[in-house]
Amino acid sequence: MTQPAETLREADIRALIARHAGADRVPTNFQIITDTSDFFKIEYNDVVLLGNVPYWMKRCEKEGRFGLDDEPKFWVRRAIELTTSATRILKLVFFEEFQTVIAGVKMTCFRSPKKEARLLDLVAGHKNFMHGRWVLDAAGNNVRILEFIRGPRFDDVVTSYGSNHHDYFYNFFPRVLDHFIELVESVKFLHDQGEKHGDIRRDHIIWDEERQVNRWIDFDYNFQQGESLFSFDMQGLGNILIFLVGRGDVLVPDLYHNQRALFDTLWGEDLSIAYKNRVANLQKIYPYIPDSLNRILLHFSQGTNFFYENTDQMLEDLSVARADMISLTGRQP
Repeated sequence: MTQPAETLREADIRALIARHAGADRVPTNFQIITDTSDFFKIEYNDVVLLGNVPYWMKRCEKEGRFGLDDEPKFWVRRAIELTTSATRILKLVFFEEFQTVIAGVKMTCFRSPKKEARLLDLVAGHKNFMHGRWVLDAAGNNVRILEFIRGPRFDDVVTSYGSNHHDYFYNFFPRVLDHFIELVESVKFLHDQGEKHGDIRRDHIIWDEERQVNRWIDFDYNFQQGESLFSFDMQGLGNILIFLVGRGDVLVPDLYHNQRALFDTLWGEDLSIAYKNRVANLQKIYPYIPDSLNRILLHFSQGTNFFYENTDQMLEDLSVARADMISLTGRQP
């Protein structure tokens, strides 16, 4: 991508800030940055100039995984696009690598800005993904400029449904299941193009209040796969489904302390293969869960001997489970 010459002057930028926020909100001192390599030096109220478009820097976004909730992500910044006054999310180049184990298979995961930029181009017209564009800064860093999605996380929406699990499962879950099937179909869209999301987690689904649809975010992770190209994505989908069926994680320590009789029915094979403190065989906790739905959950348990290799296999089973849910609840989602 060709980078246009930077032509905006400080006076122009000050005028744009004044137009957006008022003359009294124009900072006395701020940096105009064209090279984002050292993102730690980018401070609140600085202006990052990308493709001759000025972005007025605001707060850092927060981490929401691995117990790091509310930890600032210094490479992900909320900003105002001063030429349009639109809120944007700027993802700056940050390389990270870690090892993980899924179903006994070691994987190397790493951030790939180029991969996320490629996927942004691919999903530009797809309703179930975040949208945006990418620009090279003056040093050649691939900066992704994302549309801001207004709305809560899907998992927070789900846990607000119902007065208890029975109420949730009979009155709300059929609709939740339809939303999940749509999300799996959108991942299938990626897989059919030979691409993968790379970081499928429940906090990476945002309910877009304006468009009334769930949207996947944050697909800059890539991984070196073993036998199955999509194994990490499939495991992520399974973890999300277990959460949705359970109206939250059913944790082994909670059962031990608060529902000992249920705890005593569990075996190691009933637990999640990814998180050994979570129950995957939820029919032992909630006996009214249909067999067809519970069988899908068991594919993500320690007792499984069959793993989904692709979304087609999972969608076929979800279709059966959906029909059984309609029959059980009498509710057409």
